[in-house]
Amino acid sequence: MASDEDNVLVGVIGGSGLYHLDNLTFVKQVNPKTPWGYPSSPISICSLPSGVKVAFLARHGLHHSFSPSAVPSRANIAGLKSLGVRAILAFTAVGSLREEISPGSFVIPTQIIDRTKGIRPSSFFEGTKIVAHAQFGDPFSMKFVRWLEDKVEKALAEDGKGIVLHKDKCVIAMEGPQFSTRAESIMYRAWGGDLINMSALPEAKLAREAELSYALIATATDYDSWRPHSESVTTAEVFKTLQQNADTSKKVAAAILDELHSAALEGDLLSEEAGSMRFSIMPRKGEQDPEDLQKLAYVLPEYFPIDQD
Repeated sequence: MASDEDNVLVGVIGGSGLYHLDNLTFVKQVNPKTPWGYPSSPISICSLPSGVKVAFLARHGLHHSFSPSAVPSRANIAGLKSLGVRAILAFTAVGSLREEISPGSFVIPTQIIDRTKGIRPSSFFEGTKIVAHAQFGDPFSMKFVRWLEDKVEKALAEDGKGIVLHKDKCVIAMEGPQFSTRAESIMYRAWGGDLINMSALPEAKLAREAELSYALIATATDYDSWRPHSESVTTAEVFKTLQQNADTSKKVAAAILDELHSAALEGDLLSEEAGSMRFSIMPRKGEQDPEDLQKLAYVLPEYFPIDQD
């Protein structure tokens, strides 16, 4: 675990094309070894002009070496929490399933439909003899989301490019690494999906288990494969808008991180998740596996205190 001087309240996870943030002064890199291995990249602790520290992690590695299915999400979330992080602002590239969400648009989703295939570890409790059922009806932290909407909208307006922010949308989390078939893309639209992405899960589930506030800023790069008489999505098409979206994401982050830190410090923004796992962990009787307790204490020390004797 990090020393007190390294503690930061806000962590940023960068998605495809977003491998660092501007307007920050690099302080140091840390690479915490968690019970689930190392994060996908060393975590950069950086200072805002105000002196406030934030932590930045590249979801796919500094050189995009992790496919969506292979991202060590448990280590990423656990590593950020070990530094004192309480709120995670995650960025991700998405495909659009709606005409009005054009490439270049920003979206803050509020719902997820899980279309991953069960091959990604999605719980800190997997592999232990302790069972927990976290609440996940609202997969993103709604107080955080509502706070974020106004701030992102303002930052986009000040950037002056006319980029639209869409709210209250549903993201389909698919396995990949291949893109959707046309039939799947049309089906997801019929289900009520507005966006499609390969990274929202298990990240959001793990943040909930770790009692961290988590919100996602999604940036549309393409129209997936549902549009008739249009080419299906390709990596080449995605790259056309990826860098532009990343540049705008850096500006948005620079505009809101100070305020986010202040809001997190006040506490109400984080109140939904604090203590939420207390009633999610099934009652335990009998002998406990010390290794299980040690592992879970890394992310939930309040419920799994380690005997120091």
